[in-house]
Amino acid sequence: MTVTWLRWTPAVAVPAVIAAGVLAGSLPASARDPLPEKTPAQVLAMIGQHQSKSFSGTLEQSSELGLPDVPQVGPTSGAGAGSLAELLTGPHSARVYVDGASKARIQVMDRMAERDAVRQGNQVWLYNSKDNTATHVTLPAMASKESRSHGMPAGVATPEELAAKMLDKLDSSTQVAVAGNTEVAGRTAYNLVLTPRSDVTLVGSVAVAVDGENGMPLSVEVRARGQQEPAFRTAFSSLTLGAPDASLFNFSPPPGASVKELAVPAPSHGKAHRTDKGLADKNRADRNWDHKDLRGYVPTVTGTGWERILGIPAPSASAPSASPESGKQSVDKLLNDPLLRQATVTVQGGRAISTSLVNVLLTDDGRTFVGSVPLERLQAAAAAR
Repeated sequence: MTVTWLRWTPAVAVPAVIAAGVLAGSLPASARDPLPEKTPAQVLAMIGQHQSKSFSGTLEQSSELGLPDVPQVGPTSGAGAGSLAELLTGPHSARVYVDGASKARIQVMDRMAERDAVRQGNQVWLYNSKDNTATHVTLPAMASKESRSHGMPAGVATPEELAAKMLDKLDSSTQVAVAGNTEVAGRTAYNLVLTPRSDVTLVGSVAVAVDGENGMPLSVEVRARGQQEPAFRTAFSSLTLGAPDASLFNFSPPPGASVKELAVPAPSHGKAHRTDKGLADKNRADRNWDHKDLRGYVPTVTGTGWERILGIPAPSASAPSASPESGKQSVDKLLNDPLLRQATVTVQGGRAISTSLVNVLLTDDGRTFVGSVPLERLQAAAAAR
């Protein structure tokens, strides 16, 4: 999908995306029936080989990250600090409906409100009942060709999306094992356990429940080092294979809703076919900036495996579309939100958000460093640049 929602949101936010991936037609396996023994490699192969089809179900997400339980104040239809704070400090339930690669709906039940994200083809609707606002997005044509992710920004991550992120970078820094069978949503699953070999990372282990029939990830549990209970968990509490009712993918804003149209430009390839001189000059300037300054703007990665640190540069005034405000002004503006300020603490070199799994450092000069490592590692990475 060409739209990247919450692109630079810190990893702790666990961006919300829908991903479909099951074989249709078979009945659920009985939890009493033991699964054939499989090696870790065979279970990983099951995940990689399962096909994208159709399903519906209920997802339950819980977080015990050690953040303060901050109440929501005001509208949260966007990706602001209020919605982020709620996502990180409480349980969430969502109904998920998927039919193939380009039809999806997710209904997130917030406190005293409901959020909907609906995709049908290249049409996407986002709705928040709390402030009765809706956003309509028309995706570029190439988005319909995506088959592994529906890119739905709704606040609850699916097990498949999280598992894909965990498994995509498997290397020698991770021990992989199959710890018997488990049961999720009435289905028998293999319990695939990833254990970091690093003694630095905050992550103790990751357990992925893999459907014993079709290889679909049914749950993901992430434990912090030294803790027995999951610091983060997302799992299906119910799951039905097969196409949901087609009417679920039709959406019209309720009466009185405030509707915003969001334009999503298609990626440009080659020269722009525009004759307006002003636009042509701007396109030329954009291309020149891309070539000259891109290396100083894109995120950087230091470390390897579970010790990776992502560094996000401060907003650059050299970019043609960037705000003229300095990096420090950007941080100050962000921290004006009382919810986000409450979640941060002042540390040497800036402010930090510390959780049991991930640390985030917002430096005084506007840079951001994120990693599942102690805060001192982030501060060292910031000082080295």
